[in-house]
Amino acid sequence: GIKNPFKRGTASLAAPTEAPRSKTTLQMAEATSEKSSGGPDFALLTYFALWYLGNYYYNITNKLALKAAGGAAGFPMIISTLQLGVGVIYALFLWAAPDARSTPKITKEDALKFLPVGLCAAGAHAGSVFALGAGAVSFAQIVKSAEPVFAAVIGTLVYKNSISLAKWLCLIPVIGGVTLASVKELDFAWSALIAAAIANCFAAFKANENKKLMNTDGLKERIGTIGNQFALTTIFAFLFSVPLAVWREGSRWAEFCTAWKTNPAIKLNMIMSGLWFYGYNELATMTIKKTSAVTQSVANTAKRVIVIVGVAIVLGESLDPMKLLGCSIGIGGVFLYSVIDKLVGNV
Repeated sequence: GIKNPFKRGTASLAAPTEAPRSKTTLQMAEATSEKSSGGPDFALLTYFALWYLGNYYYNITNKLALKAAGGAAGFPMIISTLQLGVGVIYALFLWAAPDARSTPKITKEDALKFLPVGLCAAGAHAGSVFALGAGAVSFAQIVKSAEPVFAAVIGTLVYKNSISLAKWLCLIPVIGGVTLASVKELDFAWSALIAAAIANCFAAFKANENKKLMNTDGLKERIGTIGNQFALTTIFAFLFSVPLAVWREGSRWAEFCTAWKTNPAIKLNMIMSGLWFYGYNELATMTIKKTSAVTQSVANTAKRVIVIVGVAIVLGESLDPMKLLGCSIGIGGVFLYSVIDKLVGNV
């Protein structure tokens, strides 16, 4: 069985610096790392370990919940929505609990500006869940590793971002690697490929909209913490997901409730995947804040390799040599895309 990491320590982990009146585990770890100049940053290492662990178990529990509920033909939209709902409950608990996390002081105008980010977050999460339900986890992760391709195209065409020639060239191995891995994917499904591509599109829009949002004067101070920012995004994503779930699978709600009551695997893995999803995303945000761009690129690359190989082994998914080669080329291209400007300049 998979143990619930939030049973003891994660309430403090999810609130690293927000509570001015009490010392959480993460605050004490941060204080230790600040004092030990020149030594290893144990707090940062803890962030990385829990981020990887959370992402790994999220993918496993998510796949198990989807599989128990019937896969792509089951209730992927309801499960996606309820996973966000678990995160909302957890966030509200932290705001309500004494000395856990300060409540954000956003205005009505701030809330309206959060809407595009929430919509994109809902789309990215739903697309990922659909992809995991329709095909192998490793295949969905390989396709999702091509996110820089979507980010580059959408950023250039929609947001008028400037992408260097070197970065454009790095997209060639990314596309080639994903294509190569797809050719040898035994559990290939067009629906999984399309869903993962849609998730990548929403993720690219979310990144740009989030950047615009955080440029709002005084918003960072009104939100208070990174944890609050992710909590608000999760709440708005949940609100956008509910009507979509009703539209897609609302007529089968009674059928889902029956499956929920009679199949413990759905209930356990759905709740756990929701907790893992919220926890690892918040930890990833904290990790990124404490690291350089190059370190982030290395960390993301290593994370994808660990998740793809580890989950494939646990779930018994195919690891064809050609698939692994394509995966390596694609993820290598993503890493190169992340650091190429620092290596050669903005050519």
